[in-house]
Amino acid sequence: MSLTLSSTLSPFPYAAAALAVYTKHAELIFDDASTDVSLDLGGTVISGEEKIVEELAKAGGLSSDSTKTPALVSSARALAKTTSHTEVVAALEDFDNRLAYRTFLVGHDIGATDFVLWAALKVNLKAIGLSKGGQYPHLQRLFTYIDTLSTTKNVLDALVQSKAKARSSNKAAASFALGLQGAKEGEVVTRFPPEPSGYLHIGHTKAAILNQHFAKMYKGKLLIRFDDTNPTKERAEFEETILEDLALLDIRGDKVSHTSDHFDILYDLAVKLIKLGKAYADDTEQMQMRQERMDGIASKRRDNSVEETLQHFEEMRLGTDGGLKWCIRAKISVDNLNKAMRDPVIYRCNVLPHHRTGDKWKIYPTYDFACPVVDSIEGVTHALRTNEYRDRNPQYFWMIEALDLRPVNIWDFSRLNFIYTLLSKRKLHWFVDNDLVRGWDDPRFPTVRGILRRGMTVQALKEFMLSQGPSQAIVSLEWDSLWTLNKKIIDPIAPRFWAISKDKLVTVTIKDGPSTPEIKTLPKHKKNPEVGEKQTVYTSTILLEQEDAASFEEQEEITLMDWGNAFVRSKAVGADGTVTAIEMDLNLDGDFRKTKKKITWLAQPAAEHPLVDVTLLDYDYLITKKKLEENDELKDFVSPVTEFRFEAYADSNVKELKKGDIIQFERKGYYIFDGTTGDGDAQRLEFIHIPDGKQASLASKHIPSETPIPKEKPAKGGGKKDKQPQPQQSAAPANTDLPSMYKVDPVYGKDVNFETDGLKMYKVDNVYEA
Repeated sequence: MSLTLSSTLSPFPYAAAALAVYTKHAELIFDDASTDVSLDLGGTVISGEEKIVEELAKAGGLSSDSTKTPALVSSARALAKTTSHTEVVAALEDFDNRLAYRTFLVGHDIGATDFVLWAALKVNLKAIGLSKGGQYPHLQRLFTYIDTLSTTKNVLDALVQSKAKARSSNKAAASFALGLQGAKEGEVVTRFPPEPSGYLHIGHTKAAILNQHFAKMYKGKLLIRFDDTNPTKERAEFEETILEDLALLDIRGDKVSHTSDHFDILYDLAVKLIKLGKAYADDTEQMQMRQERMDGIASKRRDNSVEETLQHFEEMRLGTDGGLKWCIRAKISVDNLNKAMRDPVIYRCNVLPHHRTGDKWKIYPTYDFACPVVDSIEGVTHALRTNEYRDRNPQYFWMIEALDLRPVNIWDFSRLNFIYTLLSKRKLHWFVDNDLVRGWDDPRFPTVRGILRRGMTVQALKEFMLSQGPSQAIVSLEWDSLWTLNKKIIDPIAPRFWAISKDKLVTVTIKDGPSTPEIKTLPKHKKNPEVGEKQTVYTSTILLEQEDAASFEEQEEITLMDWGNAFVRSKAVGADGTVTAIEMDLNLDGDFRKTKKKITWLAQPAAEHPLVDVTLLDYDYLITKKKLEENDELKDFVSPVTEFRFEAYADSNVKELKKGDIIQFERKGYYIFDGTTGDGDAQRLEFIHIPDGKQASLASKHIPSETPIPKEKPAKGGGKKDKQPQPQQSAAPANTDLPSMYKVDPVYGKDVNFETDGLKMYKVDNVYEA
């Protein structure tokens, strides 16, 4: 069974969704095109939440035959709809009284009636607000129990994510209204042809997303085809990881194929081209061939007979010593102004075993030959390619025409480049091989795995790629716009927590604080209650960061966030200027809008409410130059320090997080939970900082010796400055020598005197004589 519903339904059918997951009798499917909730029973479809709840209750054994059930369900549904304060209060009192001596509304086990009441409170803000005021403890107990069930949390998390997706992408997709030439709905076939020689990176992401976008736009098909024509570089493991990377991007092809599936056909077509006199064998040395192509000089083998060429092709196929010296070139042109048309190589000899075909073949087609042929025979209607291939488009069309194959349209777009970013697989391999990163999913890497681990969302990637439109400009983009877009997606749904640096923590005594620890339930996100709730501990002894404490003046009024205002009554300072202790008096009637400093804090840890050890990680670019030139030596531009670790305490609510969850540590920024390290007392939770698009979080850090923990802009009227902790770990060899400035003579010469008498200007010394 499956339950299909839209995240935009109002009121949202919480009871049906929660029951579907709790009973495990229906898969939850969010479809924002749906106008109502519907339950598919394997052919029979039921609409309307009331009927669906009844059906799920029966299937899950949660229905009740009590005579009280209909009246209770009716009262709960009436509560969901009423806006009258009197009616809401009366209903809450009735339910609270009934639950005073019962765990559940009907019977000894949870039932559908309980879920209906819980759902009523979820959709009636007035009711939920009143129920949390402490006047209806029994009702609040039932609500909290259902609201914190793991199955309920899964439903609420899925709802939040679905709403976030619904808010994005529509505007971006409009950029591609231009569409594909000659495209017909239901007939379009696109393809994404990665080479299985590495992991997918952000450059591949644009091509993959565009191919899927157009396939869906025209209700067509997307093919995933591995371009496996070079056994020297390709491995089966990369095919698996590429498919996993595409799945992470929510991209799945209608079919997966390989160029190697067509090696027999490609061989036959190469023989056909030779027999047509449109290809020849050549043993010219590589550098000489390259120069001859550049100068428009014909190869000495160009006019060899068909028989000679076929003989050499056979030697190549057998992988003989003689065959290894030869290649096959298409006979197109010697001196065409477009150098891509100057007799390109279409077959090479390689005796290494292929990861799929083994030792069967000793010859392999080049991309220039295989791509147009396989596109045609696999039914591709539109080949999307970056415009760096534009000069080779005439070559693509020549191959198809020469072999009398079905034509294919080409739609090209600009390649994606980013500053301080390497997209060359060879250079990325170098970082992995030299242990400068921890693998292909390292957060410093531009691989799909790396950027998702850094906190980039799939929604942001898709929206950004589509927002590029059919641009043909080849530029190196800044990262700021992509991370800014990502922030817009995560900000409405990222729960808020607190973390404070362990370095020189300050103990603060709240003289009129609670005599025993108090725990209050607060929203994880003040602007989005659907994100959930957290528990905050209040004690008469709290911890503050040294930088905050050092900024306080005695008798200054500050705001303790989520508590209220307080006066700093005394401050103890050590001989080295470090603050060692502070005493405060609460002023809960004070106006937080009039204080300059809004401070995060944590309760003094105790056995019953411990703090959590966390590590906050930040990263720099792997290279120190925005764009490496062709002749640049990679090792000369490696950033000396690329990983920064900061030890901190966090509130205990972070223990509920799952790996990959995105949060905000208030006043520090956005983070993604990367998992737990260590055992026992040494166990720590690691969080990776997510850039927010602001210059401070994206600037290269390789020149300063100290790097700040990224902070959010403080609340209006105050907040502390970014701190400057020392980086604790280097992930690259230290190389901090910086080039000196060129020495130049003064622009006016050394012995020139200026007449200044009578001029109304300030007299200054020559800057070159300082």
